[in-house]
Amino acid sequence: MVVCRLTSRVVVPLVFWVAIAVSLASCSLDQAKPSVDSVPAWAQEAVWYQIFVERFNNGDPENDQTLEDIVGSYPHLQPAGFESMRWTQDWYAQEDWAKASGEPFYVTVQSRRLGGDLQGMLDKVDYLADLGVTAIYLNPINDAPSLHKYDARTYRHVDRNFGPDPEGDRLLTASEDPTDPESWRDTAADRQFFELIDAFHERDIKIVLDVSWNHTGVEFWAWKDILEKQSESEYVDWYRIEALDDPETEENEFSYSGWAGVRELPELRKTGVPEGYDGGAVEGNLNEGAKAHIFNVSRRWLDPNGDGDTSDGIDGFRLDVAEKVPLGFWRDFKAFVRGINPDAYFVGEVWWDEWPHRMLEPHSYVPQAFDAVMGYRWYMPTRSLFAGAEPEIEPSDWVAHIDSVQAGIPLNNLKSFMNVAATHDSPRLGTSLQNKTQYKAGASGRDNPAYDLGHLTEQTLRTQRLLLLQQFTWIGSPHIWYGDEMGMWGADDPDNRKPMLWPEMSFDSERTYPNGSARTAQPVSANMELHSFYSDLIAFRKGHINLFSHGETSSVSGDDDLNVLSYYRNFGQESAWVVFNLSDETITMSAPTSMIGFSVGGAAVSQNPEGDSPGQTLSLSERSAVVLMLQ
Repeated sequence: MVVCRLTSRVVVPLVFWVAIAVSLASCSLDQAKPSVDSVPAWAQEAVWYQIFVERFNNGDPENDQTLEDIVGSYPHLQPAGFESMRWTQDWYAQEDWAKASGEPFYVTVQSRRLGGDLQGMLDKVDYLADLGVTAIYLNPINDAPSLHKYDARTYRHVDRNFGPDPEGDRLLTASEDPTDPESWRDTAADRQFFELIDAFHERDIKIVLDVSWNHTGVEFWAWKDILEKQSESEYVDWYRIEALDDPETEENEFSYSGWAGVRELPELRKTGVPEGYDGGAVEGNLNEGAKAHIFNVSRRWLDPNGDGDTSDGIDGFRLDVAEKVPLGFWRDFKAFVRGINPDAYFVGEVWWDEWPHRMLEPHSYVPQAFDAVMGYRWYMPTRSLFAGAEPEIEPSDWVAHIDSVQAGIPLNNLKSFMNVAATHDSPRLGTSLQNKTQYKAGASGRDNPAYDLGHLTEQTLRTQRLLLLQQFTWIGSPHIWYGDEMGMWGADDPDNRKPMLWPEMSFDSERTYPNGSARTAQPVSANMELHSFYSDLIAFRKGHINLFSHGETSSVSGDDDLNVLSYYRNFGQESAWVVFNLSDETITMSAPTSMIGFSVGGAAVSQNPEGDSPGQTLSLSERSAVVLMLQ
């Protein structure tokens, strides 16, 4: 097992890079293995399901976080009487400890914990398999004090409160040398995570881990060493520090900038970048010591027992705030990981160029750094078209926008783009469609008192089904944010992170606004009809996996007069015509000989009378869609 040993300041020995080169060379000799830039075939066929562990399912209430466990996380409250929130509680109703703090909802909600854990996921593995998903995107699980886990205490262990023995894991972690992988041992949480990986793999479900190599938390071991030793710390060059404390003065001059100004997220130092660099597709790298540590941690999750068989490890990485890390690091990281698991998947979060109007172009990152990026650039115009949201567009505008999104991207990479309609960083799908404001702008009750925080209307649910049909028949891999299949609603963070709506639980109605005032009761229960729609749609896509995952897309047409969008998908002898009537009127149009494969709303095909033009007539009621399987 190749290990990167960390020493003071200059930390990556030549032998480490030689080991990487040898590893990659051996891959090139094995023609059965894909190259560094090959896109894993499984990622092109994936149906993604994203899980935020703390909010998915509490399978072990004995491991819930205590006040000691959340030290170092915003908003740094240590309230008397703190305990986990009841899973089925009215979301906007503050707990007794929260009320006693005197802080408003949008502050105390960040201290709220619900106790979701790995046992809870293990208890629901069969639910996910039955739904039909084939890949899990897991928000960070590294040990961290926050609910979101992007503020790592350590990268090398699973969060202590996600496993069965928090105190034992804390003591074991403290006994290790964080710079020496030979001293690392599996915690109880680590072992349970490996059990979860096995459970998913037994069901042919891949699992990808969300990581942030741009920043850590303030409880991270190397950062705490810097705080204690300042310029004498071995790790002082790891971070982007503006000034160290001068021990000769009474004042503490230590200063730094956290990611996006967030003090709880100190950034790792970039090297070889232009002065003033704050993100973007430029050459450069990470500090060598931090980089070596990241590589050691990555090896641990890819091949847990170091035997060269990666079937017991994760299947790839979702890379947080990827545009904040230089390209040189991403190329090295990709080469290193592919040297361990040639079939590992890389999807980068490459998002805003000018918020909230323009998103970053992916061309500089794909394929050299990542296999794919998260498909926000697919969702934003699709939401505008299907929901009539700002900025309003017509079908021909959508076609032009999608053409620009795809331009310059290799086809196999496009097939693996993770087409996200909602995530932990955006409003839930139904709520996003119900509100017509510009995407991500004023998308919460905190920023916009007029924002609709209530249950989903029938009109919204129809729009959701239409958009889902487009997502599941378009190029790229469809993605589901946990609970959207149950009809969950919620504005942007933190309301998009409500506890999973399990049908066997009885939830309180939402009777409170974020400001504490009363509102008309909003009953909260799982929408099993919508759940069945998701399940059927997944099954339909998987039943025609070559057509919708690998097929060509042709004759993409936007008819602005009729408000109709249509396109063909073709693979070998199999073809489908997908048509969306986004108008408020029934339309009829000529159709080739076909049968209905899947539909939303009213759709019918009838054979043309003898003597008329050959083929069939398609009738689509208002706000409906159909997939016609051509014969």
